[in-house]
Amino acid sequence: MFSKILIANRGEIACRVAATCKRLGIATVAVHSDADTQAKHVAVCDEAVHIGPAPARESYLCIERIIEAALRTGAQAVHPGYGFLSENEAFAEACVKAGLVFIGPPPAAIEAMGRKAASKLLMMHAAVPLVPGYHGEDQDPAHLKAEAANTGYPIMLKASAGGGGRGMRIVTRPEDFDAALAACKREAKSSFGDESMLIEKYLPRSRHIEIQVFSDTQGNFLHLFERDCSLQRRHQKVVEEAPAPLFAASRRDAMGAAAIAAARAVGYVGAGTVEFIVEPDGEFYFLEMNTRLQVEHPVTEMITGLDLVEWQLRVAAGERLPLLQDEIRQSGHALEVRIYAERPEKGFLPSTGTLSAFTLPAGREFCIGDQSGEPVTRIDSGFRSGDTVTPYYDALLAKLIVHAKDRHAAIEQLIGALADVRAEGVSTNVQFLRNIVASEAFRSGDVDTTLISRQLTEFIKAGPSA
Repeated sequence: MFSKILIANRGEIACRVAATCKRLGIATVAVHSDADTQAKHVAVCDEAVHIGPAPARESYLCIERIIEAALRTGAQAVHPGYGFLSENEAFAEACVKAGLVFIGPPPAAIEAMGRKAASKLLMMHAAVPLVPGYHGEDQDPAHLKAEAANTGYPIMLKASAGGGGRGMRIVTRPEDFDAALAACKREAKSSFGDESMLIEKYLPRSRHIEIQVFSDTQGNFLHLFERDCSLQRRHQKVVEEAPAPLFAASRRDAMGAAAIAAARAVGYVGAGTVEFIVEPDGEFYFLEMNTRLQVEHPVTEMITGLDLVEWQLRVAAGERLPLLQDEIRQSGHALEVRIYAERPEKGFLPSTGTLSAFTLPAGREFCIGDQSGEPVTRIDSGFRSGDTVTPYYDALLAKLIVHAKDRHAAIEQLIGALADVRAEGVSTNVQFLRNIVASEAFRSGDVDTTLISRQLTEFIKAGPSA
């Protein structure tokens, strides 16, 4: 096992990785920009290295400075967290060339899954079911328009190199295609430096289900069940849960097998997430694979009692997976919401400023589910009272995770926990989240990716943001 690692990230994910390292006796090195000199992730790590000005492109996205910091401090490995350079094959390769272990998949696997069109061709050869559409190289606008017609409207335009909802548009009519394509290409070029697009049949009222997979360097693969991430706004996840409600065991087995096939197809190693779209009749299709730890990984940790960061570290150090597939159990129900500094009633504009007071409900920070059946509230946060929310980075203040004996109990626990959140100095989405999880639509478990957009006005107007 490693004696020291560098965490190439900030905020709650850097704090979360540091928590596992502390438990395992691994020293940690934080990196920080000018804006994060006094940040929580700097305080919880054993060492800290300044890597540049506030803008991410001059600090957290600067590969050379991060590699130099790792070498200078004697770190043996680098954990990328999520976001920033976590799915950047050039960064993974730079770590390897510098003699550092990249705590993630091989660069080739990142590259293979990084381009959506190419990854879908790989999945087709691996017999993983795909959403009908076009994933080819011919990017002539006339050809793309013809492929959209062949697919059948409504369709989804998606940036091939993209993610996070950028470079995506739903197109319902042929006459809207040209303008949507031009807009997607501009956004994709600006965000990813690549305007290549793919086309998929848009499947309204579907569910977004993802499977957590793990593999080691000895060729062992397994999955850690599913997460339901259907509650989304503009393709960004809002509420996540595990296990998925109203989900048949046979479907879980089939999707788990498909996810493992996807991971095998690219020679995957470490933690990854295979995302699927699921139709009301149960048919499911591959969307993409995220070659990193997911923001919503805590719900999997809560139902399995497993520390996924510890598993990442052990696999990266060359160890075998700690368990076999038939040794993994799930217990209870877990829900996660993301508390953002934003104004839902103002179009979800970010809210910046100093957190003059920031109080979270009583809970256990970065804890793992203990499978005892006792209700647990988990807090994953990178902010404290007195910290400043700047315009430079994602405005995620905290993740609030609950684990209870069943879904009904977890919902009640989450509603109560959200009532105990207090943030002064910035606006948050807390009331918006309470409105969602308290709604009859969510309580029923019969959710889909359009629920929030269909009831957005109701979820916002029921109360001002906290």
